[in-house]
Amino acid sequence: MKRLVVLLTVFALMLSLAGCGSSGEDMESVSRDEILEEFGLDPELFSDYDYSRLAEQEITLNVANWGEYMSINDDEMVDVNELFEALTGIEVNYKTYASNETLYSKLLSGGATYDIVIPSDYMISKMIKEDMLQKINWDNVPNLANIMPSFLHEQYDPDDEYSVPYLWGVVCIIYNTTMIDEEIDSWGALWDEKYAGNILMFNNPRDAFGIAEAYLGYSLNTENRAELDRCGSILKEQKEIVQGYVMDEIFDKMEGGSAAIAPYYAGDAVIMCEDNPDLTYVIPKEGTNWFVDAICIPTTAENKEAAEMYINFLCEAEIALANCEYVGYSTPNAAAYELLDDEVKADEKRYPPDEFLAERTEVFVNLSDDANAYMQNLWNQLKIDSSNVWFVPVFLVCLIAATVFVNVRRAIKKKRDSF
Repeated sequence: MKRLVVLLTVFALMLSLAGCGSSGEDMESVSRDEILEEFGLDPELFSDYDYSRLAEQEITLNVANWGEYMSINDDEMVDVNELFEALTGIEVNYKTYASNETLYSKLLSGGATYDIVIPSDYMISKMIKEDMLQKINWDNVPNLANIMPSFLHEQYDPDDEYSVPYLWGVVCIIYNTTMIDEEIDSWGALWDEKYAGNILMFNNPRDAFGIAEAYLGYSLNTENRAELDRCGSILKEQKEIVQGYVMDEIFDKMEGGSAAIAPYYAGDAVIMCEDNPDLTYVIPKEGTNWFVDAICIPTTAENKEAAEMYINFLCEAEIALANCEYVGYSTPNAAAYELLDDEVKADEKRYPPDEFLAERTEVFVNLSDDANAYMQNLWNQLKIDSSNVWFVPVFLVCLIAATVFVNVRRAIKKKRDSF
């Protein structure tokens, strides 16, 4: 209902402006400002980018993003997709995915066609290598100038040809202080038998192995098979006390108090702690993964110019701010950062000092095909439920026995009936 009201209001404004006798240029300028004000934004903070130039083309933009990772469907915050539609006349078809690996599989299989995707650093590197992303025309994305220089020329896209940083953060431990009566400061807590049955773990191999690697003091990008084997071994040991492997399900479990401790991304931890004051989070002393999620255009995209318009829109100061505040992650957008409260900018768990990032974090890079395959194989072995190893053969034996029993009974009955 809110969306309908907003769009009708915007439509009415445009109709009234169309009849006011102003020139086309003035009409466009005023209508844009009216739309922004209707959404509670300051037109002075918006660029003079022409967001209306594709309005007559009836474009639908297919966008894929992580779950709970954009300011939409919240009555208290600007719905950025609704605003984009109002400014541009372009419809946004918005889908979500749970992990980089899920997105990669969808794109690889051809099961979905997207104009915009927002994967993480190491996956971007992999997609570039496999020709799954196309270069961005920077003439259509002038708001790239808002991105902090420290987030450009990163290893996953050294020439800044395929991606624009969207949000960033670190992996942390979140725990319930009513269920855990000690201060947690180490990844080792995820292997502590005191919390058996109340531990959650990432449901993707790269993050899960990254935690094991940090805990054991290995590089988060190790390709050493002995080290990967050791990580796989302790993850298998951990499995005995893990309640479940999760991604977006963590919100309900941690906020609802059905689990006590879990690793997750710090931005999500911020939101969970706001929703449940019993929760807190910490960056483990052994160090952690520092990640960047960036906006990209797949090679299969059908609306490249509209996709570049969307990227530029996401880099607007107030839009980047809205997304940052909604999801709790840190922004690489300098213009948005300046609009943050001083208290947020001073929070070292959300904006760690450069020295901390340099000394105690590591960015995932795309591993070799052999290392990726080896890690995936170890993960697959781990995820096989040992309690179900005998299920199939036992089921088959029971099925055969039942078949024999039924056939014997039929034979006996037939024999009796013949007398």
